[in-house]
Amino acid sequence: MLNQIWLSQLQQHRAIAVIRAPKIEVGQQMAMAVASGGMQLIEITWNSDRAGELISQLRSELPACIIGTGTLFNVQQLQEAIASGAQFLFTPHVDPTMIQAAQEKDVPIIPGALTPTEIVTAWSQGASCVKVFPVQAVGGAKYIKSLQGPLGQIPLIPTGGVTLENAKEFLQAGAIAVGLSGELFPRTLIIEGNWEAIASRARKLMQQLT
Repeated sequence: MLNQIWLSQLQQHRAIAVIRAPKIEVGQQMAMAVASGGMQLIEITWNSDRAGELISQLRSELPACIIGTGTLFNVQQLQEAIASGAQFLFTPHVDPTMIQAAQEKDVPIIPGALTPTEIVTAWSQGASCVKVFPVQAVGGAKYIKSLQGPLGQIPLIPTGGVTLENAKEFLQAGAIAVGLSGELFPRTLIIEGNWEAIASRARKLMQQLT
């Protein structure tokens, strides 16, 4: 049931803002900026500064948003993330014990995979969707399109090489949603604290995806 809700949220919002925060205060500003630009799916990577604290803070500050985490490497991190309020979980790899742990807690888990074998393995073990990463290294949207024939029933979320310009192409190729990090948060804008420019990038992305 929960999985259906998660898939419909992905179909509705189509893009996930991936935040790697060097400092918790910066992460909070990054999240506020993309939320004001209309993005509602926000991932705080677990290697961010005080990630758990930031997730619970954002859960109360941005009640309209769905706040999850990523870059989880083991079951202990996954359990800490769920305890801090993460509403979805991304991993860079396929780990059956992590998938099972997430299922037991009824939290959507999206493992990272690249080859058809890895994608099918993740899906057959109970993944909610599969993150295709790093997608640009293997042909970008063309790769997603070529997976549709044999693997069309598996919801894919490409990351790593998705830009404001090509995000729509990935959705047209069959991806259920896309994840963007550096593209939404150029280093210079973060250093300057130019949150309005980041909000405007988020707005531009969302307009392109509607």
